[in-house]
Amino acid sequence: METRTWEKADLTTSLLGFGAMRLPLSDTLSIDRAVASEMLKEAYESGVTYFDTAYTYHNGESELFLGSFLKQYPRNTYQLATKLPQWLVKTLDDAKRLFSEQLERLQHQYFDFYLIHAIDKQAYVRMQELGVVSYLEEQQKVGKIKQLGFSFHSIYEDFEYIAASRTWDFCQLQYNYLDTEDQAGDKGYDLSTKLGIPVIVMEPIKGGLLANLPPDLEAKLKALDPSASSASYALRWVADHPNVKVILSGMSTPEQVIENLKTFQSPKRLSKAERATLDAIGQTMRDRVGNGCTGCKYCMPCPFGVDIPGNFALWNKQRMFDSYQVIQAQWENAKELGKRPTSCTECGQCVPLCPQHINIPEDLKRVHSELESLRF
Repeated sequence: METRTWEKADLTTSLLGFGAMRLPLSDTLSIDRAVASEMLKEAYESGVTYFDTAYTYHNGESELFLGSFLKQYPRNTYQLATKLPQWLVKTLDDAKRLFSEQLERLQHQYFDFYLIHAIDKQAYVRMQELGVVSYLEEQQKVGKIKQLGFSFHSIYEDFEYIAASRTWDFCQLQYNYLDTEDQAGDKGYDLSTKLGIPVIVMEPIKGGLLANLPPDLEAKLKALDPSASSASYALRWVADHPNVKVILSGMSTPEQVIENLKTFQSPKRLSKAERATLDAIGQTMRDRVGNGCTGCKYCMPCPFGVDIPGNFALWNKQRMFDSYQVIQAQWENAKELGKRPTSCTECGQCVPLCPQHINIPEDLKRVHSELESLRF
């Protein structure tokens, strides 16, 4: 198993990390503990040391299960990571209660890695004002947190503010060859490296989507190596970034565990031809989008309830992957009907607010026309 060294922390982690967000489910929709245990055991015995969960994963069951599983192994042979659900924190006492609850759930005395979960600038400032960041720093001083960081899904400008606000031990970013210009993206990775912040990567296969490319793009990878999977290429692309210390994979089946272990036992560096092909595939997919919405939400809230960036995200995702199935459940969700383009009155309030200069009412019409045509 390939490992990465954390110079400042005098720490070594497996490059592959096991994300306990998408564990296999039983018929009752709880974690299938027998199958999940075998998957985790296979990973551990093959050299995986980094195990990641969060307060809300599997409705709280993930922390309970993972903590119980890891207790059978020597504490110094693995790293345990979990996250504070900042959206549930309204007061400092909330943060203290949640932190204590997580220690109890996971049956551990300390966390190797602890993250403020999914923060943007607004949430981070709120955590500072409530005293949560100072509280977590105190927990680190007394040894209940070894490495303190944050996970991030917002825009680059927010990332820049948070990353430069204090000395972080690490950050966790969504990063893959398709998302180089989305969220923190390439600029976020480069800034982290410049600031000396080690990076943990989540969604290296974009929730499995980069394992199921459109046929024309899949053929380009098969022409390079017919035996290599699209998923392995996506993982190797991330692995080629030296400041990435852990690559998380939310594995759901034993087969995924076996394939990922094979990739990371001794991952081959990408050749120039392979890197060029992945860059070209990523650019082709980005070129297929309907517009350049970045999800900044400057257009929100819409006075008529339209989820403008949400609609554009679904439209662009469908176009990138040339597949209605990847967005069908979300698009057809009856609870979201009032947020769809049909609620737009073309008032135009949003248009001057868009930094990308998108004609939002016109593009919402295109969203509705194209996606509805695919339903039948």
